[in-house]
Amino acid sequence: MRKIFLLLSLSIILFSCSKERETNMIVTGQIKGLKKGKLYLQKMKDTLLVTVDSIALIGTESFELKDFVDSPVLYYLTFDANNAEKSILFFGEEGTITINDNVENFGVFPEINGSKNQVLLDKYKLMSQKFQEQNLELIKLDFEAKKANDKNLIEKVENDYKRLVRRRVLYTANFAITNADSEVAPYLALTELYDATLPLLDTVNAALSDKIKASTYGKRYQEYLEQIKKQEKNKK
Repeated sequence: MRKIFLLLSLSIILFSCSKERETNMIVTGQIKGLKKGKLYLQKMKDTLLVTVDSIALIGTESFELKDFVDSPVLYYLTFDANNAEKSILFFGEEGTITINDNVENFGVFPEINGSKNQVLLDKYKLMSQKFQEQNLELIKLDFEAKKANDKNLIEKVENDYKRLVRRRVLYTANFAITNADSEVAPYLALTELYDATLPLLDTVNAALSDKIKASTYGKRYQEYLEQIKKQEKNKK
């Protein structure tokens, strides 16, 4: 009887160990001012946003969440409190990533450390913000020009907008090529180079290292290029 009990106990222990999820990424940090709420670690799977880990925080500001990262991709750290969801978008990768923020302005200016891809993405966003500001200025000018029926100004704004688009595309392509050994490169190519020509898209792809081409975003970029090439072929 005792032997059967020991065998059953051992089986339960072994089963519990086998059920433990393998992880290679830890997301830790502190949410200042947090009294009560729930944090979710989420990522896109196919076309759905799925939760890979979560933690209920009551009376504590610190958290720790985990996942296994096959290839660096974007994650969401989502805070749910009082039916109001707010998220921090960050590049997840193997290792420990620290995210510090506060409840009042959650997701506005988070401090993210430990992700090399995130450092590059933040660097790109600084320049991207400048392009966005210039775009807003042109939208305002276009509105005023059309309101005044100023044809010369309307034409100038249109030309300025085209030049801005070209500058943004060339900057993004150059940024991706310069950082071709980072998963940020194919990610930016997928999300920011929608105005780029096929030769430019090919140039970016040719610059990617084999490791990056085999990554999640690298593979998606290959698929995207094939779709574009098929569309171009069908037009002929």
